[in-house]
Amino acid sequence: MVFRRKDRIELKTPAQFDLMRKAGLVVGHTLQRLAIEAGVGVTTGDLDRIAREELRKANAQPSFLGYYGYPAVICTSVNHEVVHGIPNGKPLDDGDILSIDFGAIVDGWHGDSAITIEIGTPIPEQTKLSNVTRASMWAGLAQSVADNHLSDIGHAVEKTIRSAGPYGILEEYVGHGIGTKMHMDPSVPNYGDPGRGMILQVGMALAIEPMVTLGGRHVHTLADNWTVVTDDGSRASHWEHTVAITEQGPWVLTALDGGAEYFAAHGVPSPASTRG
Repeated sequence: MVFRRKDRIELKTPAQFDLMRKAGLVVGHTLQRLAIEAGVGVTTGDLDRIAREELRKANAQPSFLGYYGYPAVICTSVNHEVVHGIPNGKPLDDGDILSIDFGAIVDGWHGDSAITIEIGTPIPEQTKLSNVTRASMWAGLAQSVADNHLSDIGHAVEKTIRSAGPYGILEEYVGHGIGTKMHMDPSVPNYGDPGRGMILQVGMALAIEPMVTLGGRHVHTLADNWTVVTDDGSRASHWEHTVAITEQGPWVLTALDGGAEYFAAHGVPSPASTRG
């Protein structure tokens, strides 16, 4: 979920990162189940009920429900909807592309993540769109290292997307700090030149979330005051993870393996190799 809010930079201790990891695992396991359950004929309302069930089982609280009046525990954005789509009773169709955004709170600490799923028969251009968006997120996560600049993250995201094709990158909706609140400073754009902005510090936690379209970058909000859609009707993908900046490197709190597989493959030092 994406908003702009102004808060101080919150630095966490290793023990507090451990608490955030608990929330992150609730998010990761829930999204894993939703990816399995989503299919032709399933409604996004069905998926919201499953997410509520997972929260109850984990004794966790929803980050989204009631936030500025939001009425559900997940955001479900279908096809030309980019972000903040409200779950409803319409069945998903073969060929749809669905982004699910989900946040959970454990012991006062938040985790936030999003995935994109193809429904039924994969469509090659949609598969590539999702893969590019996911790859750009991981490129940004790999730059979440102490002493890097904040803009190094957005530059890595944008470079990955631009090298893959003429995609639209949303500029109005960006990543954010996270911790005892879901949305905190700093904002984390998905574009820009490297070497600019604040210096990243050990103890920061960020939610990195590129939103990418098959067409233009311009969007508008529907009459429900939540659902953001592309102006040109092009389809979109949204991927997100919460990452902790530690002395040993980035630790992806909402990834079930902590990012170990990706970071090992790309030579990025990370505590995920030993902590998962």
